Amino acid sequence: MAHYAYIDENNVVTLTITGRDEWEIVDGITDWEEYYGQMRGQRCLRTSYGTFQGEHRRDEEPFRGNYAGPGMVYHEELDAFIDPQPFPSWTLNTTRFRWDPPVPLPSSGGPYTWDEDAGDWVIVNE
Repeated sequence: MAHYAYIDENNVVTLTITGRDEWEIVDGITDWEEYYGQMRGQRCLRTSYGTFQGEHRRDEEPFRGNYAGPGMVYHEELDAFIDPQPFPSWTLNTTRFRWDPPVPLPSSGGPYTWDEDAGDWVIVNE
């Protein structure tokens, strides 16, 4: 079984589905991205359930950066699904297909939250 993501006109994922494997031929259908896209009237791209941050869970070939989920963005240049940028100061890591903060998350203490105005992690007051 394969998984597919529907993409709107802004390259935002609207829905993911389980569908036919890309190598299956059923009733002459050989392009499942096109077939599923026509069903819904949206662009449809295959996504890999096992891919997360540029790696595959079972040591298989990673595919399209991350498994697509609603609200994620398809980046055409990278051929990857990536979460929306959480803060303007965070930069896109094009190897791990994620947004990295300008300051690493502290490894002790916390819990922390990002303060964009301060440009740093701050402890959450409980």
